[in-house]
Amino acid sequence: MSDSVNEKRYSAAVQTARDYYNSEDADNFYALVWGGEDIHVGLYEYPQEDIYTASVRSNAVMAGRIPGLGANTRVIDLGSGYGGALRYLAREYGCPGIGFNVSERENERGRRQNAEQALDDRVEIVDGNFEDVTYEDASFDVVWSQEAFLHSGDRRRLLEEAVRILRPGGTLIFSDPMQADDRSNEGLQPILDRLHLDSLGSPDFYRDTLRELGLEEVGFDQRGGMIAAHYGRVREVLVDEQDRVGQYVSGDYIERMKRGLQHWVDGGNRGDLTWGIFTFRKP
Repeated sequence: MSDSVNEKRYSAAVQTARDYYNSEDADNFYALVWGGEDIHVGLYEYPQEDIYTASVRSNAVMAGRIPGLGANTRVIDLGSGYGGALRYLAREYGCPGIGFNVSERENERGRRQNAEQALDDRVEIVDGNFEDVTYEDASFDVVWSQEAFLHSGDRRRLLEEAVRILRPGGTLIFSDPMQADDRSNEGLQPILDRLHLDSLGSPDFYRDTLRELGLEEVGFDQRGGMIAAHYGRVREVLVDEQDRVGQYVSGDYIERMKRGLQHWVDGGNRGDLTWGIFTFRKP
């Protein structure tokens, strides 16, 4: 399929994310620095905690908010990265899962990890665009996502898709870096420019939109301090291990990443950004 055809399949924001996460530099960076299993914000108990440990804690806390998880619970992760959350759910709860993710390079790595961990019978990773999900209505008991919704160019459309594929009685659970409700996006412009976005979603946006779409809010575990904690920790590891990482990642990418991570830290410290775990139920 030609690039011109591919571009028609994705919104500009999703295409930007696809191109970025398909790059060799980005793939090696996330595999080497971010823990290799998960590409999301961790929950830190202390500032220098291992990124992988904090990221797994995020999985555990989210899983603990979903009632009745087990071998009969069908889960889809929208924007699944390497599929680490689904492997966690498969190991800990026996859940069968689908990772629906736009980056073919990440998906290939995730499939290798599934096989290496003997979980490819329970975790399937599918190439796909979360603004146009290729599953029937009411196909899943749980729709899960971590730090992916920000990459949508049409977040309402994305949420409509999440609600559509969720079964009655099912759970939508997600985390995302968000613009704080009481702040403008002026201070976030360096982040938005880097991601080629016009805005980030806010807690009120997600809450109001999902209510309009018929979901009931179960809870919002807001922990805005984790933005600065997580991106600061990633930047610290990148700086400390720059010589090793530089064997696999270009110098230009490393310098851009250090600047980009600092923008997230600054936005979190100013209170322009927040982060949390939203849980909704479909009646």
